[in-house]
Amino acid sequence: MSNPQLPIRRRHLQFLKLGGSLITDKTTPRTPRRDVIARLAQEIKSALAESENLRLVLGHGSGSFGHVPAKKYGTRLGVDSAEGWRGFAKVWYEASLLNRIVMDVLHESELPAVAFPPSGAVTASNGQVTNWNLSPLRAALEAGIIPVVFGDTVFDEILGGTILSTEDLFTYLARELYPQRISLAGIDEGVWADYPQCTQLIPEITPENWAQVDSALQGSASADVTGGMASKVRQMLDIVEQLPDLEVLIFSGNHPENVRKATEGNPLGTKLLYRHQTRV
Repeated sequence: MSNPQLPIRRRHLQFLKLGGSLITDKTTPRTPRRDVIARLAQEIKSALAESENLRLVLGHGSGSFGHVPAKKYGTRLGVDSAEGWRGFAKVWYEASLLNRIVMDVLHESELPAVAFPPSGAVTASNGQVTNWNLSPLRAALEAGIIPVVFGDTVFDEILGGTILSTEDLFTYLARELYPQRISLAGIDEGVWADYPQCTQLIPEITPENWAQVDSALQGSASADVTGGMASKVRQMLDIVEQLPDLEVLIFSGNHPENVRKATEGNPLGTKLLYRHQTRV
């Protein structure tokens, strides 16, 4: 049941992540899949045109840009040396470089998108967001602008510096903005029960069946310093438990129209829910 106290705009608010594995070739450093980004932008444009009430916070991963130097310097684990801070700056540069490519394509598609780089707005403590002035982001949503966040370096009062993934950012934003849905578009069809064979898809994950599927989840096959599928699922399941009206979709954005379908609530990939029974 939806919370009747929430403004109508929040009932139509969704978060969408374009995964790094989807928008870049993660096996080759600095390799964007610009044609894929362009197709996804058109699907987002269609979704917004079909639903005038839809408000969207868009996020994207760093793929073969930020993850490569992040792995080399161990930035996610903290920064405490001159070399580490140089690595911190390199990760920031690579993440911002990909973000610029994404923003270019969004604007080529005539989408009203504005980047909100976490490095300049977010502070953390031990890898958790502690301070983020969301007034500009809220104002963007009210104006019909698409705020774009992305995995980025941030300063951390315990670790010195670290990296926050898009899922980290979405987790914080979800507690503040109460979206209806979080959609994570990658290259996998969903969450596999038999990775890396990838023949059995898990259609639904809930707190009740988590113990049964946990052992089946494995990390990503390519460089991903913010964790593989297992950490993403656990993180999203945690926020679903905290916000029972929220649903999370993990699906493939490689199939044309899947991103648009996800915003409409069509069954795709793997769904994370608080309750096992079908929601109404």
